[in-house]
Amino acid sequence: MHQQRRRDRRPVRRTPARPAEPPAPPGLSGVGVVVVGLFSAKEAEFAALMEAAAAELEARGARVVGRVVQRRGVSAGGARKMSLPYSSRTLLSSGKARELAEMCERTGAGAAVFVNPLTERQRHALTTLLDRPAVSLADARMAPARPGRGLERP
Repeated sequence: MHQQRRRDRRPVRRTPARPAEPPAPPGLSGVGVVVVGLFSAKEAEFAALMEAAAAELEARGARVVGRVVQRRGVSAGGARKMSLPYSSRTLLSSGKARELAEMCERTGAGAAVFVNPLTERQRHALTTLLDRPAVSLADARMAPARPGRGLERP
């Protein structure tokens, strides 16, 4: 009689697929940007951090056309959650996100540069909400400076 073949129960050796690296953001040369930061109420030097970020972007050729600061923990209810973002989706509160979108539209900014690091999910949600690229300052540092070329809209 013929016996059925048994399934081989040894683990399959597969080479792990490398995740696709996100594309580097295009250069900021000549692009109007809005600098955005989320800071804890314990951070007394937030204005100096915003100034340093703006100076760094201007040194890379960007034009800083606006600044938006979201403070966390100023109220009694927010003090317990100071180290957390307002929203895991956008990092900002919904009102501050709307304010940022209006400022980007009003000033004609080509991008929003966040002082805080952004997750891929936050970057995508903010890019969709703002209708322009949203990048972190660390991503902007990695972007090559290309004279005459700006950030392309998604």
